[in-house]
Amino acid sequence: MPVRIVPSTPSAHRFPLLIKQLLLTPLATAPEGEITYQGRVRYDYRTLAERIARLAGALQSLGVDAGQTVAMMDWDSHRYLECFFAVPMMGAILQTVNVRLSPEQILYTLNHAGADVLIVNSDFFPLLEQIAPRLETVKTFVHFSDEGLAPPAAPPMHAEYESMLAAAAPTFEFPDFDENAQATAFYTTGTTGEPKGVYFSHRQLVLHTLSCAAMVGGSDREGHVHREDVYMPITPMFHVHAWGFPYVATMLGMKQVYPGRYQPDLICRLIAEEGVTFSHCVPTILHMIMSHPQASRTDFSRWKVVIGGSALPEAMAVAMQKRGIDVFTGYGLSETCPVLTISQLENADLALPFEEQAVIRAKTGRPMPLVDLRIVDARLRDVEHDGKATGEVVVRAPWLTQGYIRAPEASEALWAGGYLHTGDIGHIDPAGYLKITDRIKDVIKTGGEWVSSLQLEDIIARHEAVKEVAVIGVPDEKWGERPLALVLLKPERAGEVTEHALRSFAAQAVEAEGISRYGVLLQVRFVKTLVKTSVGKMNKRLMRADPEALCM
Repeated sequence: MPVRIVPSTPSAHRFPLLIKQLLLTPLATAPEGEITYQGRVRYDYRTLAERIARLAGALQSLGVDAGQTVAMMDWDSHRYLECFFAVPMMGAILQTVNVRLSPEQILYTLNHAGADVLIVNSDFFPLLEQIAPRLETVKTFVHFSDEGLAPPAAPPMHAEYESMLAAAAPTFEFPDFDENAQATAFYTTGTTGEPKGVYFSHRQLVLHTLSCAAMVGGSDREGHVHREDVYMPITPMFHVHAWGFPYVATMLGMKQVYPGRYQPDLICRLIAEEGVTFSHCVPTILHMIMSHPQASRTDFSRWKVVIGGSALPEAMAVAMQKRGIDVFTGYGLSETCPVLTISQLENADLALPFEEQAVIRAKTGRPMPLVDLRIVDARLRDVEHDGKATGEVVVRAPWLTQGYIRAPEASEALWAGGYLHTGDIGHIDPAGYLKITDRIKDVIKTGGEWVSSLQLEDIIARHEAVKEVAVIGVPDEKWGERPLALVLLKPERAGEVTEHALRSFAAQAVEAEGISRYGVLLQVRFVKTLVKTSVGKMNKRLMRADPEALCM
């Protein structure tokens, strides 16, 4: 018997899942809630809605129509938040431009996406002048400057952001349309080949927002995020919708604090003065903040931080807990909108010592609502959830990109077998926690056995002299590959520890913790820097290409 479709009365409204619907709750429950940029721009949700309307009207007057692409180049600001809403709400597509890519890559992404309009912060005028003659589709430019800088002579600017909002009407009739309409586009960081474009619909973003809110709001104590929290992103808003949390914060009517370009002293000041209680960032950014002298004078006891982009080292989790910070892991990819899992402790776990809590906090987490996540072998067969058996993480959820922009072969490979392939290797324990153990391309095959680079990194990071570490595989005539740890020491500990001492430290842990016996073949080299991607992840591809160039 076929399924029975719910009948619809002719006059009944078919409510599409559009981004504009996320504004209904804050305007009803928190219209006076604050949004601030660095503490120097401050307005409420009523004004946010008005500025969104003005932006849409202004863009329409510049010729922007449904289906066209508006690209944004800015740091984390109230302007970015306005674009998160106004552009897709008018039926256009928001391209969030990764400003940390190289000029050639930025040029490639703008041309490949077919951007029609570019909104640009004055910080990027020199870059724009460099690439403007080769822009193929951008015909309209909008500029702004926090410092009041004049725009460049070329390319010619068509409007200044604040002036065009002031001249626009305070209302705009945002239409209903198909919830499957494209809302956003952005590009992966391009650690292999050219960046790949991913895209998401209104429906996908709304469902991702609802699932994120349900997940973080469902915890009783640890990792619990609610409407009374004060939100500040410390993840660039060009990166995967800043993990989706600006939409969550807006829907819940939270006070929102936007820091602009990341400056540790400013971030510490905003945490203190604005009462920030919830953020998210990569481990390197958190380390940068906590290493700044201002951090020692800042109260972090109410701060909840989701770590993503790279693995949370257990040693860092312990250190943050000692500072009163509720730190926990989130996991996802550019292709997944992004969040798939979040690691939250049960109330009983909070009685454990910090070191034991850190083991859970550093796990990749449990799936959010509506996420079908599996660990599979090469034939897409499930492996045991025993915390030991590993396989590739594959996933289904209603917000995953349906492919790459103009890349049909890569899109099919991404979705081979009807599941999105993450390229990550991991295991699931009996409690349901996922633990990523490596990237498929980063596992090290030594003596015919797989050695996890992430496990070795976690061990070495526990040494008190280590600031950061990346483990890569290097060719070896006898073993095929051998793990090499590239270690950046804390400045004050340089010269106090030897490579041999670190190898011995790691070997003891390898033998004690049941890691592949070939982990004892670890080599150690001290480096003056570690190569990272534009969003702060370790770029192991480039480090593998010439590791000796990094060594001291």
